[in-house]
Amino acid sequence: MIIERAYAHIDADSHEEERWPWSVPCVRGLLANGLRFTAPVTFLVGENGSGKSTLVEALAEGFGLDPYGGSHDWQYASHRPKSALGERIRFDAAPRGRRMLGSWSARKGFFLRAETALDALHREGFAPHSVSHGEGFLAAFRDKFLQPGLYVMDEPEAALSFASCLELIGHLDELVKNGGQVICATHSPLLTALPGADIVEVGEHGMRRVAWSELALVDHWRRYLADPRSYLRHVLE
Repeated sequence: MIIERAYAHIDADSHEEERWPWSVPCVRGLLANGLRFTAPVTFLVGENGSGKSTLVEALAEGFGLDPYGGSHDWQYASHRPKSALGERIRFDAAPRGRRMLGSWSARKGFFLRAETALDALHREGFAPHSVSHGEGFLAAFRDKFLQPGLYVMDEPEAALSFASCLELIGHLDELVKNGGQVICATHSPLLTALPGADIVEVGEHGMRRVAWSELALVDHWRRYLADPRSYLRHVLE
């Protein structure tokens, strides 16, 4: 592992905590207790608007990855400044990550976010427009997710089929065996089933660790696949 804990602080008397992003429950949890990483792969799971994308973007920024997406070799392809949260993110290094966190040039990693992936992959030397969106993602996993470093992803399953999600699980497993660490925001019950992964559910409660079998999204998918009409009647009638 590269990092053991992420945390952030704001001035107690600044009244910033009443404004976004400090008002988001999971961000408040980060301010209060930090976020400890206990496994090489951590999945952040939650509903739209829960703050998981805000959190993973800030973690990528704090590590020096461009929030627009891409590897540590490409920084700030976009002209927007760092987010308020990204500027304040700090890390406690795991033993194997001390050199990487202590030296900017030693840091390695990649930030893959669904909405900017095509431009980021193009900058990285791929030709994403000549293949399907999903194949472009898989090319990055095969060629860029190889060496020790921090790999942050925001909903990578957005472009992937069922079979491609299974391939991604294989890439993640190989990556962590090679010394990489992964933080991934996702809605996928397939990805979160990766053995040994840590799952953090974010929502109005802030952040809490849960087992895969206890995830709300897993329960909903099970029930939907067993009886789609029990869900669809609420939106179609």
